[in-house]
Parts: sequence; C-alpha cells; structure tokens
Amino acid sequence: MRRAAPALGLFAAARLTGLLVLAAVAHGRGLSPRARLATAWDADWYVRIAAHGYGRTLFWPDGAVQSDLAFFPFYPGLIRTVTSVLPVTGGTAGLLVSWTAAAAAACGIYLVGERLYGRPVGTLLVLLWGLLPHSVVLTMAYTEPLMTALAAWSLWAVLTRRWLWAGSLALLAGLSRPNAVAVAAAVMAAAGCALWRGEWRAWRPWAGALLAPLGWCGYVLWVGVRAGDPFGGYFAVQAGWTSRFDFGAGSLAFVKRLVLVPYDLGFPMAALITGVMALLFVLFVLDRPSLPLAVYSAVLVLIAVGGAGFFESKPRFLLPAFPLLIPPALALTKARPRAAVAVTVALAGLSFGYGAYLLTLATMAL
Repeated sequence: MRRAAPALGLFAAARLTGLLVLAAVAHGRGLSPRARLATAWDADWYVRIAAHGYGRTLFWPDGAVQSDLAFFPFYPGLIRTVTSVLPVTGGTAGLLVSWTAAAAAACGIYLVGERLYGRPVGTLLVLLWGLLPHSVVLTMAYTEPLMTALAAWSLWAVLTRRWLWAGSLALLAGLSRPNAVAVAAAVMAAAGCALWRGEWRAWRPWAGALLAPLGWCGYVLWVGVRAGDPFGGYFAVQAGWTSRFDFGAGSLAFVKRLVLVPYDLGFPMAALITGVMALLFVLFVLDRPSLPLAVYSAVLVLIAVGGAGFFESKPRFLLPAFPLLIPPALALTKARPRAAVAVTVALAGLSFGYGAYLLTLATMAL
C-alpha cells in the first residue's frame, strides 16, 4: 500500500481537479454540483432502493418498462449501511461509498500493473484511468468505482494465488453490476488453468472458482423467481429497459444513424470512446497478456459492444476495463518525457472539460 501512495496521489489530484472544474461550470449555470453528482440518473434509483427497497417500476409511452430490479443490490446496501451509521442523506452516502471505492480501485489497479509490468506502468495505469474522458463517473454515486475496486483486488488476488480472496471478491463484484460477471469469468478461467496444470488436488482453486459466480447468479435467479421465471425473469427486466444482447446489431444500427442524423455531442463521443477502447483491447490481446486480465477485459468489451440499448452509456460500461489502458501506459513509459507530459496534459484537459459537459450541458443520460 505504501508503494501505491504516489499513484493514489496522482489519481486524487486528477479527480479533485475535475471536481473543481465541474463545480465552477455548474455554479456558472446555476446548478448544484453535489446534486448532479449524488442524484443524477441512475444515482437516484440507487438512493431510492437504499431507502425503500425494491418495488419501483416506471411505465413509459414508448413501451419501456423500467423496474428497479435491474439494479444490483450491493451498492444500495452499502448506502443504507452508511446512512444508518452517519447522519447523512442517501446521496451523500452514495458519494462517500463511491469515492472510497475509487481510491481502493486505484490502489488495486496499481498493484496489478506493478506486479505484471513494474512500478512506472502501475502508476501510469492509475493516472490514465483517472483521466479518461468520462472518468467523472468515478466521482458520482454510481457503481463503476465499486465494481472496479472489487475487480482489481480480485484480479490481484488471482495473480498472487490467493484463491479464496479472489473468489470472495468476485462474489461481491457480482452483486454490484450486471457486467461484473466478467470478474467471475476471470477467476474461473484462472482457477481452471491452475487445475489443468496439475493443481486439481488443491482445494483452494476449486473453492475460488465455485465462490466467484455465486453473487451474480444468485441475484439473477432471485429476480427471476420474483418475476415468475427463474432463468429468464432478470433478462426480461433488462429488456424492459431496452437492454439486451444482440451481438452488436443494435450498436451498428445506431452508429449508422449517427452518420445521418444530428445528435448531442455525447453520442458521437460515446461512439468514439467505445471504438478507441475496442482498439486498445486488440492491442492488449496482441501483447499476450495474463489470462485472467484477458478474460476479464474480453467479457467487458463483449457485453458493451454486443449489447443493445443506452448507446450513450457504453463508455461508462467500459470504465472497469482498466487493463485496456496497459498499452498506452507502456507506450508512455517509453516516450520522451516532454511528449509524455504533453499527452497527459491534453488528456487531462479533455477529461475535465468533457466531464463538466456531461453533468451540466448534456441532455442525455450518462
């Protein structure tokens, strides 16, 4: 943890600067920065679940049926825990959970990068993650910081052969977000590889592999039972939100519409960011990465690119895919110092400006 301190300091400085820029823009437009961070879009759903439990459904004229069962329970559970201990509102509790999780995620990301590539790459990996164009989400009452923290530490536990920790953290990650199934897939793949190499008599890899999917599978089955269809009920809930997996047909159709119809800036930016992340995945795989990181990243990219609905949110779905930033981190370690600083400053400007736009000017959901 002491080794991770410089990386955590850079991450904190990046996100604090982003918050100051957001606050300045929000005040200029007569908006409350705290309200935008703590109650905008999905954050409001999580706060309501924490306060009242599940049971809210919205019906829209276009046929969409938005049930709060689409939101996994671990994050609102943490919000409820904080509000029962501290005299704060649900939105403030959500921010406290997210900011703490983001710091934990930064430490975990650093340790993964350090173990595989050395300290400079680990530090740059954290800094790049904190300076992504849409990294403002990391300071919102959203679940991405929590999932990333659990994923990073679970992957680090896999790399250090702490199978029980890896499986337990993957279980908790599976209770935080739908795409956290990627963490379970990574742990199971690594455990399967260890067993294939001759460790089948050891019980810890078996235990880690069995624990990993329990959180995600348990919640999906619980929603299915509640909906009267154990294996299809959760996916019907997601379909009511227009979210379904169609192998990228919906994403491709939306990109075609982007060429013909004018949209808010956030939509073409979402397409650009998603495309860049997909390209980084190709570069990452070509470098023959560690198996658990490769599986984890592949599942996240597959879900984001292959899923239909909420095209503007695809960059957010890829925020936990921090291994995709390893190729640019490696490139920056080999670049001249002046060039590396110029790239970092440019990325910071884009991150701070675009983050302020998303929460103060954009009309689309994040």
